[in-house]
Amino acid sequence: MDAIIALLPELLAVVLILIGLAGLVLPVLPGIPLIYAGLFVLAWADDFTYVGWVTLTVLGVLAAASYGLDFLATALGAKRFGASPRAITGATVGAVIGIFFGLPGLILGPFLGAALGELSRQRSLTAAGQAGLGATLGLALGVAFKLALACAMIGIYLLARFF
Repeated sequence: MDAIIALLPELLAVVLILIGLAGLVLPVLPGIPLIYAGLFVLAWADDFTYVGWVTLTVLGVLAAASYGLDFLATALGAKRFGASPRAITGATVGAVIGIFFGLPGLILGPFLGAALGELSRQRSLTAAGQAGLGATLGLALGVAFKLALACAMIGIYLLARFF
């Protein structure tokens, strides 16, 4: 029983990291913060012997930067295709609703949300389609950035822990 209790922090950390990885794709879950929390719990479980405040600060800065990168990627993708702020809001709402419809919903949700947002400004169907495409590509680019950041965070932790 004592061995199981001793492993609880590590198990909690692994669960947080796995849920965080799922959160990179599912906009409802805060992926990067959950990954950071999992890595922090792992460091705590080792009494910060291998991974200290310097590494945790670097990981925290990367976690904070993920929000800026995500916003920037979405904005640049939408702006590149001429999307309005309504289209960007629609893409975000569409992504959240799309979660409930699996992979097709995750792809079509942002597109439809952005297109509907653009159409609510009474723009043409072509402009709405371009806004939908731009917002969807921007969101996909944001996910790619967050995935790269998550891998970098985990890699930095592993380097600090084992080398």
